[in-house]
Amino acid sequence: MDSILDRILTLNLVATTVVFYVAARIYLLPQLGRLRPRAMLIPILLLHSLRHLGLMFLTRGATYPGLPREFAYPAALGDLISAALAFIAVFLVSRDSTWARPLVWVFNIFGTLDLLLAITLATVYDALPFMGPAYWIPAFWVPALLVTHYITFLILVKYWKVRA
Repeated sequence: MDSILDRILTLNLVATTVVFYVAARIYLLPQLGRLRPRAMLIPILLLHSLRHLGLMFLTRGATYPGLPREFAYPAALGDLISAALAFIAVFLVSRDSTWARPLVWVFNIFGTLDLLLAITLATVYDALPFMGPAYWIPAFWVPALLVTHYITFLILVKYWKVRA
């Protein structure tokens, strides 16, 4: 039974990531060269500001008893830090601060590594059977975050020109 659950979550995670990527490819990626980085980044940063929802992994009722602490705490705290970085970056990007670009880099690297670590820890510590209602986080939320991290890397590398 557990191996079927593992495959279903893997299928959900991969398929949802593909759907979000296709949507980005159709609607967002063609706009990257036309819009200012700020116009694309603020909605992405606002989305990531909601990563405090990862604290659900520490909440009774949102998960089943037995969720491995080795997964739950790093996932929840990593998401909380990512949310705080993204939220602070919203204000810096909106004001075109000289600190905006460096903070967006920090947020994007930290946030991406946090997601990859959470996926790894969930697998290593077999967290899936204990996810309960929080299952939607890796099945839906993580794919959206991964794709928007990818878009943010594209903006940082190709479209956000450094001021002279």
